[in-house]
Amino acid sequence: MTVVELTAELQKRAAEMPTMDLSIKLNLKGDGIIHVDSKGTTNVVSNEDLPADCTVSITPENFKKLVDGKLKPMVAVMTGKLKIEGDMSVAMKLQSLFKK
Repeated sequence: MTVVELTAELQKRAAEMPTMDLSIKLNLKGDGIIHVDSKGTTNVVSNEDLPADCTVSITPENFKKLVDGKLKPMVAVMTGKLKIEGDMSVAMKLQSLFKK
């Protein structure tokens, strides 16, 4: 799955969620950035490299597994497949984006 496809999937999911007054940047290990801004009246998902409360670094393959529910976020962190910089509570709040 490409960064464009992953972004589109997250845009669809984020549109159905309430805002949470936070932002997160997903660094897809050289394949691109997905930025989720949940600070306004609606959730905005883009590929802009903007500042965020939390940055998550993960390969596109493992991110796809997260989105599909085939990789649990805590397992990914514990096995080094997912690295978090910044406010970890932000990443935990956005787990709902990864659930189907």
